[in-house]
Amino acid sequence: MTHVDELLTRAVTDVVPRKLAEEKLKSGKKLRLYLGIDPTGAKLHLGHSVPLRKMRAFQDAGHHVILLIGSFTAMIGDPTGKDEMRQALTADDVKKNFETYIEQAKLILNMKTLEIRYNHEWLEKLSFKEILELTSHFTVQQMLKRDMFAKRLTEDNPISVTEFMYPLMVGYDSVMLDVDVELGGNDQLFNMLAGRTLQTAFKKRDKFVLTTKLIEGTDGRKMSKTYNNCVYLTDEPNEMYGKILSMPDNLIPVYMECCTDIPMSEVLAAEKALKDGSENPKNLKMRLAREIVTMYHSAADAKTAEEAFENVFKNKGVPDDMPEYKAKKGESLIDALVGSGSVASTSDARRLIEQGGVKHNELPVTDLKAKAAQGTWKVGKRKFLRIVP
Repeated sequence: MTHVDELLTRAVTDVVPRKLAEEKLKSGKKLRLYLGIDPTGAKLHLGHSVPLRKMRAFQDAGHHVILLIGSFTAMIGDPTGKDEMRQALTADDVKKNFETYIEQAKLILNMKTLEIRYNHEWLEKLSFKEILELTSHFTVQQMLKRDMFAKRLTEDNPISVTEFMYPLMVGYDSVMLDVDVELGGNDQLFNMLAGRTLQTAFKKRDKFVLTTKLIEGTDGRKMSKTYNNCVYLTDEPNEMYGKILSMPDNLIPVYMECCTDIPMSEVLAAEKALKDGSENPKNLKMRLAREIVTMYHSAADAKTAEEAFENVFKNKGVPDDMPEYKAKKGESLIDALVGSGSVASTSDARRLIEQGGVKHNELPVTDLKAKAAQGTWKVGKRKFLRIVP
């Protein structure tokens, strides 16, 4: 497989139009490429890493890449995949989120050659006349072809005019950046093609779009914070390793292809081994988990995480090295779990306790008013905490 072939096939769903893509890449010219991210949350997960990794592949091939932060569009909200209207974010929410996004993107992208832009630079300056000009290039019928809008109409759920405007806004990003390529998840194809339409209308470059695969979360559903099934780029090594070992076997090949640099020959061999039963899926998951932990932490961290996993889940032990938390006199268990960083919030602590997911010396604790007693605590499936006086 040639370098161009891998750029256009690995972890890729669509290339539109493919002939243009092949011509541009084989020309040897330095291409302008961008990926737009709306900072609607504070943490990036492995699902976000797929287009970011494709972006890095183009960087490594010598092309000029632009990370576009949707500092304006995030306040509107992309309707893609939503059955109901999205709640708008404030400017402060967006600012806090994109600051953390950039820090996390450093784990994947080469920041020395990366250009970072913000779409409020041009979108908030558009006049009403200019906005109407943008709308003239699309029809209501085109917008209603989008799956989520068709579904809402069928279910008599509202569709805001603002949501209709979203593809126009992100399409105008392409015009202002004047790119050869746009990257995005395969749920973004409609929005990206809107950009191609507008670049043609504004007599800019002829752009091709490349969509990357969407990966499912550790429970086989869409990767989402709502489902608590995300592998975050900032997860601690043990947590990251354990999450990957817990996922369904059928996700192994797609994670190998989309989230790692494991050679495609090995990915295809793993897929074949799963189908014919010639390899224990656990061994393949351990290989995958080691690779991912090494990428975002180190080989030493991956080795330690694997040993800890084997000790806890195979030998039914507890890790030798676990975080300690010095509890205040009379401190509640909920406050201790949040204060130690074992959970992200009070609501997460309450949910885990109510579901029997918090154990003290191997015994479940379901009392929300429980105190932070001294001893070993297991928090969820993979975290341990030692509370000391």
